[in-house]
Amino acid sequence: MERVYNFSAGPSALPEEVLKQAAEEMLNYQGSGMSVMEMSHRSPVYDKIIKETEENLRKLMNIPENYAVLFLQGGASLQFSMVPINLLTRDKKAAYIDTGVWSTKAIKEAQKIGETLILASSRDKKYSYIPEVQNIPQDIEYLHITTNNTIYGTRYTSLPKTDAAIVADASSNILSEPVDINKFGIYYAGAQKNLGPAGVTIVIIRKDLIGREPENTPTMLAYKTHAEKNSLFNTPPCYNIYMVGLVLKWLQKQGGVEAIYQRNLEKASIIYDFLDNSELFTTMAEKKDRSIMNVVFFLPTEELTKKFLDEAAKNGLVNLKGHRDIGGLRASIYNAMPVEGVKKLVEFMKKFEKENRR
Repeated sequence: MERVYNFSAGPSALPEEVLKQAAEEMLNYQGSGMSVMEMSHRSPVYDKIIKETEENLRKLMNIPENYAVLFLQGGASLQFSMVPINLLTRDKKAAYIDTGVWSTKAIKEAQKIGETLILASSRDKKYSYIPEVQNIPQDIEYLHITTNNTIYGTRYTSLPKTDAAIVADASSNILSEPVDINKFGIYYAGAQKNLGPAGVTIVIIRKDLIGREPENTPTMLAYKTHAEKNSLFNTPPCYNIYMVGLVLKWLQKQGGVEAIYQRNLEKASIIYDFLDNSELFTTMAEKKDRSIMNVVFFLPTEELTKKFLDEAAKNGLVNLKGHRDIGGLRASIYNAMPVEGVKKLVEFMKKFEKENRR
């Protein structure tokens, strides 16, 4: 069977070039006589892999030396707990902006640790927009946002203004567009959408925020533990980090973040331009807040939605089903999705509309 165009929200498509290289190196990584899956994380060969991966991430994101780069486990979901455990110390407050399911989950975890303020929410309109926040309190320890919302198809295009550390869950749009990392205290992301396979989490943390955890913090939940040992306190997800390294090298070959951003804008424009003129398909996200990674859209009936999914799969367009919380359809067009895949999707949507318009 030929490869399909995979629009999954995560785990998601990886660059074919990366998969081929991983396959070639599976049994014998660069003359080592073994797979990366088999080698010790303490070995010189693997030490080079993890250091090179960090170095390339720093180059692509212009990460300065006053930030640590950590390769952790537990997904972004563990960061929902690690952030408040490390930063929300006694008599401090944290602030959150609620823009969907994942920010809601982060809020619930923070509330278990300490005083948590919800400054704004877009729940009133089914999370179809990014709420603006005025008069952010001065006494907060950090402000947490979710930079891109996979389920509802929204994204931040500008950051809230605050002197507090901004903590960002960037799982679904890391490296998809240029960001100034200096504007963040912590910038974290699960890898399985834009960076590599599931199993490794990237945490970029300003060094002055490390070491603030209470004395009774479990060892593995302290950022200090991992920063002091360069992510090698325990056995890391070795193969996943290697795969992230391959993706980063692929991204460099594409011209870096700015070049991939222009490509992502093109892909998103192709779909949104069609949807905005469609008489059959509808969207929910406000135009000013539309995601360029996750395009959410709907058909008028469940029957048509099922028909669309069945016929799309027969045309090599898969994983277009919307999240169970809102239904509908969703095309996740992360960095690895080629422009050709988006064009084929829109061609199919045009044909489907013509055949099913009432």
